[in-house]
Amino acid sequence: MKTQTMQQIDIRKLILTVIMLLMGIVFLLPFLWMLVTSFKMEQDVFNFPIEWLPVKWNIVENYKEVWFGKFPFYLYYINSIKVSVLTTLVSVIFSSMAAFGFAKLQFKGKNFLFVLILMMYMIPAQAILVPQFLTFKWLNLYDTHFGIIILHCFSVFGTFMLRQFFMGVHPEFIESAKMDGAGYFKIYSSIALPLVRPAIATYAIIRFIWTWNDYQSPLIFLRNEALYTIQIGMRHFSDAEGQFYALTMTGAVSAIIPLLIVFIFAQKHVIEGISGGGVKG
Repeated sequence: MKTQTMQQIDIRKLILTVIMLLMGIVFLLPFLWMLVTSFKMEQDVFNFPIEWLPVKWNIVENYKEVWFGKFPFYLYYINSIKVSVLTTLVSVIFSSMAAFGFAKLQFKGKNFLFVLILMMYMIPAQAILVPQFLTFKWLNLYDTHFGIIILHCFSVFGTFMLRQFFMGVHPEFIESAKMDGAGYFKIYSSIALPLVRPAIATYAIIRFIWTWNDYQSPLIFLRNEALYTIQIGMRHFSDAEGQFYALTMTGAVSAIIPLLIVFIFAQKHVIEGISGGGVKG
């Protein structure tokens, strides 16, 4: 009877695995078509039935045209990496410090201030574009990468998320550090941060992906083509070369390569950070 039950469970697992595999293939097909199309000659893009292996390969010419042609993707890449990395670094520092303060420090009006910050999360970004634009023009930050970085250096989501993890740090760790003469910054940097490392890594990955994919901010605050990020560069490229599908798909593949790399190598940290929910003393 037990053997029969085990066999039924194995069959169910097998069926579920096959279903998940088929679903995964369905979700991957558009990306595979995009990748294969970037290898093809333009006249072979819409051949029917679909040629999953190109008859004539045009990889070097397509990627050379995209990366070093009229719309230099290498420059867009440099700009996007600069903005995304610096924004992520500054945002992690500011958000983690604010989160630690709200979680472990006691000061007058703390709860009211935290609720006020959370209320800011309910304001649509589009609603404050005009004040931001005018402020950036006044501060001479318009049409600069520094302005884009400042725009995203503080995150309500990051502060709230990291606060939940810092609240899980056992108070005895902090009290012991205080008895040893450590200040709050020392406690924050040497004790609290290492204990919430999965959460820090998770937020850093999410912040990087959001910044890399950000289209609205560079569109509004950048005018110099030499400062364009990958998303704005891809838009201008598709406007000019949209009739050439092989080149358009080459540009799209180039735009998502960093995100694939981040996902492949960092998914473990994301899962740990999301499932951890805090730190147990």
